[in-house]
Amino acid sequence: MAWVYLLECADSLFYVGSTRDLDKRLQQHSSAQVGFTSRRRPVKLMWAAELELQDAYAIERRIHGWSRAKKRALIDGDVDLLRQLSSRAKGSISVSSRQDPS
Repeated sequence: MAWVYLLECADSLFYVGSTRDLDKRLQQHSSAQVGFTSRRRPVKLMWAAELELQDAYAIERRIHGWSRAKKRALIDGDVDLLRQLSSRAKGSISVSSRQDPS
């Protein structure tokens, strides 16, 4: 299993990544051990989903290509808006997601 996750950086940019150990990876982002986010701290976990390894990498690549509005709809769990923002129908993968409660 692996996690796909979406962070919001201090400069409001989104960072999308995947990892097998979400807690360890978040610690790396928070402690400036990772390139892109090291200059954009603090970062906040906005969305995460645990998937099969291959699915996680595929979903990460897909989300990288999304607009900011579409990423925000994912964070908000707004399935209707996600559909509206999609340029074409795509197969869906059922995921159990974890959102930051704050």
